Amino acid sequence: MMRKTNAARILDQLKLAYELKEYPVDESDLSAISVAQKVGLPIEQVYKTLVARGDKTGVIVACIQGDLELHLKSLAALSGNKKVEVVPLKEVQPLTGYIRGGVSPLGMKKAYPTFIDSAVTVQEKVAVSAGLRGLQIFLPSSDLIKATKAQIGKITTEPS
Repeated sequence: MMRKTNAARILDQLKLAYELKEYPVDESDLSAISVAQKVGLPIEQVYKTLVARGDKTGVIVACIQGDLELHLKSLAALSGNKKVEVVPLKEVQPLTGYIRGGVSPLGMKKAYPTFIDSAVTVQEKVAVSAGLRGLQIFLPSSDLIKATKAQIGKITTEPS
């Protein structure tokens, strides 16, 4: 029996359907590409959650396709900031309650403004961390947007 995470409980409260997928964790490779291989999904369906800080809004959350990079200027524009920076790793757990490799856009300590890359709209279903390393939530992309109250926009770039 898999443990219910805060993220799963939020989806239950919203009466949104989802599937939990467990996978073996490799501490040396917590990449979304590795997760996609382990859960048997194409990388286009596995989304990673990044925590950033805007100069005007403070902490914000970005969800992007696992093989793409966050485009900070685009995120700044979409979020109403002049400048956005990804928060240092040591701040992630105190801000979100989650550890690296297990950051879910759902069920953080506070409800931060969330921004999801527009590529999500072409995916019927996507996977995001369930809030624990080794556990993904697989759900319709429209339900992820609804549950996170996310704004959608182009916030990624191809890896350099």
